[in-house]
Amino acid sequence: MEIRITVPILKNQPGTFIFGPEIETFSEPIAVDDNFSVRFSQSGLENIIRGIRRSQYTSWDWHKLVRLGEELTARADIASLLCPVHLSSHWESVGVIPYRHQLDTARRVIQEMGGRAILADEVGLGKTIEAGMILKEYMLRGLVRRALILTPASLCWQWFEELREKFRIPVVLHRSQYDWARCQCIVVSIDTAKREPHLSQVLDINWDILIVDEAHKLKNSKTQNWQFVNSIHKKYFLMLTATPVQNDLKELYNLITLLKPGQLGTYTEFKQRFTAGKRTPRDPETLRSLLRQVMVRNRRGTGTVEFTQRIVKAVPVALTPGERELYSAVESFIRRQVRKSLAEKKTILPYITLLREVCSSAWAAVLTLKKLYEKANPELKAELGRLLKLAAHLETSAKVEQVLKLLPKLDGKVVIFTEYRGTQAFIKKHLEAAGLGVVTFDGTLSAGRKEFTKFLFRRYGDVLVSTESGGEGINLQYCNNVINFDLPWNPMRLEQRIGRVHRLGQTKDVYIFNLATQGTIEEHIWRLLDEKIKMFEMVVGQLDTILTQLHLDKSFESHLIDIFI
Repeated sequence: MEIRITVPILKNQPGTFIFGPEIETFSEPIAVDDNFSVRFSQSGLENIIRGIRRSQYTSWDWHKLVRLGEELTARADIASLLCPVHLSSHWESVGVIPYRHQLDTARRVIQEMGGRAILADEVGLGKTIEAGMILKEYMLRGLVRRALILTPASLCWQWFEELREKFRIPVVLHRSQYDWARCQCIVVSIDTAKREPHLSQVLDINWDILIVDEAHKLKNSKTQNWQFVNSIHKKYFLMLTATPVQNDLKELYNLITLLKPGQLGTYTEFKQRFTAGKRTPRDPETLRSLLRQVMVRNRRGTGTVEFTQRIVKAVPVALTPGERELYSAVESFIRRQVRKSLAEKKTILPYITLLREVCSSAWAAVLTLKKLYEKANPELKAELGRLLKLAAHLETSAKVEQVLKLLPKLDGKVVIFTEYRGTQAFIKKHLEAAGLGVVTFDGTLSAGRKEFTKFLFRRYGDVLVSTESGGEGINLQYCNNVINFDLPWNPMRLEQRIGRVHRLGQTKDVYIFNLATQGTIEEHIWRLLDEKIKMFEMVVGQLDTILTQLHLDKSFESHLIDIFI
């Protein structure tokens, strides 16, 4: 029998964590006796030698002493956190109220999870406050000096303000490559940090704590972001996401493995033990038990915060004759093109996107059709030109008409979410023509422009029309009406949209209207969303309502077959 000593055997050591490459090399077999031989990881040895050369490790005696000191410090008087006492007068002056579930989360992460956890509270329950509390607690106990906070670019300023104003943490908003050497606590966008000249400096530092916001974006282990975060040397590690699983169970596996390698075994073991299908868990009770060791999820309601009601309504929309003509023509065109793409093993995703854009608005479809027209061969240009004319001449929209009927019945400000910039402009044009004050919000706005846009909406606007990327990280609890103009593939995006409004500070019941065009691909996306929601609830826990029943006569898969085969 041959035993292989691999790099992950070192994963539970404090300080820097060492991860092996995908292809690991081993030494020649070393015989132990007649029955056993051992191979040692050459890759692991190279990593250790690299660490020694960088003075990353000291003697084993010092290592044990530091480990013991850290354990004693972390355990000392854990029932009484230092942070709330230290900041009590400051919190009173700035109006911060630490909720019971936030204090309990901080205790549990420090006491039971060793500072490595996924904070998966529902949207609006204060994950940022929990992370700030944990960070401040470790700083007060002398266990953290160097801290790195990675966020989407749109949330950097928000994190900077929260940590400085609410926790008095001397955090720096990253501005230049020289900040890495002179600053101890840095907030930076993940897209900046993963590029040179920053990448090599980030990886050269031994961070005491790493905090990653919007961590669901690390769901794919093949992406540069996942591999970058995996390579960062960190002692404590917090990942913040309200949606740790979105589309399938492999995403959950990738997140947990990034946080705590080996918690769910190898992916082959995980599949055999816990997956009956892509979105069907096997033995969910055992899986939930393993997740509870590394994940904290608080929900609205008893034991946390009593929230206002969430009232969700499905709004089926019948296409106008002109829209139906365009949809049928695009569907026929796509059917022919997809057969060619499948035969040539090309992706069909752009065609599915085009069909969804037609359901959203003619303007969204025009932008994509124009791009296809410009790249098309002469054979296709005639047909694409005909489709472009059909779309360009559509000045009305059944969905917009439905929205105009809804708005007078709603009390208060309204947020409309769409996935497409073309649709955003289309909605703005028609609502302004109806005499409404409309503000638009999207991912291209600078941080300053976003703040100004939020001010305009709060002070003067009736309706905010936001794209998916624009809505990330904005807090709109002074508004209590949400219209989902079109449906994303991912149900957690619906939850994120609603969570912009249904969050701490909301004093009114929140009304959500989900629009779906009848007899189109949107009806069947609805079924897929419902399936993904059920998977999430089986593995992670219950969700507040984001969908209601829409009666379907066929499955999503059968609808795609009708279109594409």
